[in-house]
Amino acid sequence: MELIEQHIQSLIFSSALPVSMQEIKTVLNKTFEQDLEEAEILQGIENIFARFATDTFAFELKNTGGGYQFLTKPAFFKTIHHHINLQQKKKLSRSSLETLSIIAYNPDITRSEIEQIRGVASDYSVDKLLEKELIEISGKKDAPGNPIMYKVSQSFLDYFGINTIDDLPKLKDIVAEEDNTIGSESANA
Repeated sequence: MELIEQHIQSLIFSSALPVSMQEIKTVLNKTFEQDLEEAEILQGIENIFARFATDTFAFELKNTGGGYQFLTKPAFFKTIHHHINLQQKKKLSRSSLETLSIIAYNPDITRSEIEQIRGVASDYSVDKLLEKELIEISGKKDAPGNPIMYKVSQSFLDYFGINTIDDLPKLKDIVAEEDNTIGSESANA
């Protein structure tokens, strides 16, 4: 059957969970609009096993959890472990998120201006955001003491999938109009 192995590979690759033989057969039968023999599907799976067992690939096909799944080979555990740890370190606290949003909407802002908006010290948050490379120093303000100014980095833009800070949602679109009203309706009448 034309490209049956590639169809099986794409099906298993796209699934986060093991794909059972029954699922593979059902999907392929719908794709090719005919009843495929289980032996033909099994042969395709065996060929995939053999192809990815070579040293050329860092992953292999495994029969696990009642189905088939691509998994990284044990020799690469340490690399994956370090990557997962790196990803976990990228989680941000609420205070860091607040600080990051202030910087995103107010480029070239200083620590004291951030603290004025937040109402609390922001040294730790700014330092963590610099460490995670989500913000960067944009220069020094022409003011007493020449405080350092901050802006979001290219990593921030990449992480949030935007091209420029102009692509951020406008604050008026996020906050409902009634939340922006001061006082009550009866007091204005």
